[in-house]
Amino acid sequence: MFSPMKGQFHGHEVMRMMIESGAAYTRASLRDAIIGRFGEGARFYTCSADGMTADQIIAFLEARGKFVGLGTGFSTSPDKICDH
Repeated sequence: MFSPMKGQFHGHEVMRMMIESGAAYTRASLRDAIIGRFGEGARFYTCSADGMTADQIIAFLEARGKFVGLGTGFSTSPDKICDH
């Protein structure tokens, strides 16, 4: 079983950051926000994957339908966070 180490963050933390900001993101602006919040070398994990970069966690969350369209971009919503 995967056990997070320093510099590793759960994908839910990215989603919570998005909700807290209230902003609409593009892939590029979300990448910048992730790096600004978690650091350039941060890696992300979920229940089914680990060691993901900022770009990889964005693709992962997008592929799983975790983003909600917002006119000029996208965000997420609390009901998209599975919290298991």
